[in-house]
Amino acid sequence: MPPARPEPAVQARYRTAADAVPDLPHSPFEHEPPFRPRRNPAKMWTIGAVAFALTVTGLSAAVYTYGVPQWLPGTGQTFGADRPDLKLSFPAEKQDRRKLPNGTEYFGASGTVTNTGKQVRALPQILIVLRDSRDKVVKTWEVPPPQDELAPGESVTINAAVTDVPRSAKFAEIGWKPD
Repeated sequence: MPPARPEPAVQARYRTAADAVPDLPHSPFEHEPPFRPRRNPAKMWTIGAVAFALTVTGLSAAVYTYGVPQWLPGTGQTFGADRPDLKLSFPAEKQDRRKLPNGTEYFGASGTVTNTGKQVRALPQILIVLRDSRDKVVKTWEVPPPQDELAPGESVTINAAVTDVPRSAKFAEIGWKPD
């Protein structure tokens, strides 16, 4: 006969849900999350950084493809303020675009600036803007004035030429350079 097992000094007691309720130090309905906080906050920062990078890349591609939106301040103004006493005259027949024998694209513009006022006026720089068929700016350049001031009634002839004109350029606009 096998030896008899001694009875343990402490007997195991199994608790039921009903037994556990009175022993709780607080109510199970108190405001406390029933889970542990996230163990890896760096993962959330990484997801946020990737989302930010994708957003910036998408916006950059849109601006590169379609240009800067016109509703942004300062983007719709290409030329400077109008000069009331200075009149620009660059007729279309005095604008020349051609391909040079070496294959380089050439654009030339000729016109006049007249002081129609009764005072001497400072002559600002002129800005020439070439645009493509979608009205996107493809080339700009500044033309320095041949003299600093114009007396009342005086006119000055401006001749400007540039090479390496993009083939997509279809229209030319001429105005005052912004201050």
